[in-house]
Amino acid sequence: MGSVSVRDVAVGFGDVNIFQNLSMEIEKGEFIVLLGPSGCGKSTLLNAIAGLLDIKDGQVWIDDRNVTWNEPKDRGIGMVFQSYSLYPRMSVEMNLSFGLRIAKVPKDEIAKRVAKASKLLQLDPLLQRKPAELSGGQRQRVAIGRALVRNVDVFLFDEPLSNLDAKLRNELRVEIKKLHQEIGNTMIYVTHDQVEALTLADRIAVMKGGVIQQFDSPHEIYHHPANLFVAGFIGSPAMNTIEGSIVQRDGVWRFEALGISVDVTRYPFANGPKAGSATLGVRPEHIGVGDAPRERHAAMGKVTIVEPMGGEAVLWTSLAGKPATIKVAGDSEVKVGDNLRFHFDMARASLFEGQTGQRL
Repeated sequence: MGSVSVRDVAVGFGDVNIFQNLSMEIEKGEFIVLLGPSGCGKSTLLNAIAGLLDIKDGQVWIDDRNVTWNEPKDRGIGMVFQSYSLYPRMSVEMNLSFGLRIAKVPKDEIAKRVAKASKLLQLDPLLQRKPAELSGGQRQRVAIGRALVRNVDVFLFDEPLSNLDAKLRNELRVEIKKLHQEIGNTMIYVTHDQVEALTLADRIAVMKGGVIQQFDSPHEIYHHPANLFVAGFIGSPAMNTIEGSIVQRDGVWRFEALGISVDVTRYPFANGPKAGSATLGVRPEHIGVGDAPRERHAAMGKVTIVEPMGGEAVLWTSLAGKPATIKVAGDSEVKVGDNLRFHFDMARASLFEGQTGQRL
């Protein structure tokens, strides 16, 4: 199913380094997502694994083979690009089989592989159509099928859904998830869309400036972000952050900011509580509205915007002098101008060191 090992890899162009000493270990059968903003190095890393870019230093291993200097065709990978790159004069069936025919794979083997990929991707009714007769989602399924017929252990996806509209993206995201569950091969997927990352991945590598900020499960990255960048990048709306400080008063450790004082005695500090500047992070769904339970701290805020979103609504307000968002039920009767009491679910909150932004 294909394990991938990236060991101290460096990639650059001239004097510009994209990343240095980057390492990651990917287990057989994992679905890994490389996530980050434009220019963070995620596509560059994927291309380095694929052999489409020469690396300055380090090694790439696939299935216990050092493939650092192997040609892409010799690495045992299948790649799906952002653009479909289908041959316009060929039918779907010919597009799927073209690479195999060039490689002089026996005809009966070609037919077997094309039939298998076509069934998996529900392309049987489309095999005799030309690309111009297909929708965007159908074309992308053909592009995926062209990689599948190669019978490789590792599949690389470079933002394959970014050219599709929202509805098609949702549909194909489900298809890719099903595909991985059925074939079980290792998949490495590049995207800047956090929804794709959270729904598809076994593990997510969040990247910034050529550095992996956190490499963990979607649950850990969402609920226990390693730093302020990850906290702000993952989640929609983003995590609320309140700048303040950690102090000890009357033997109790507290986080304090403008109009806010929170008992953090039970917070799972990695190295114990320590006085100093800090940032409190709370997801919008972890802020309650109304009277607070005794163990939760309450704060007052005026609702400035209400965003109805069907099953839920997003309230915009201000906490500690900074804009904040709170998620409530869609049938909530809260209106713009209401002054409400908010309280934090500290069991699900995060604290970050004030200077470095790293999780405490």
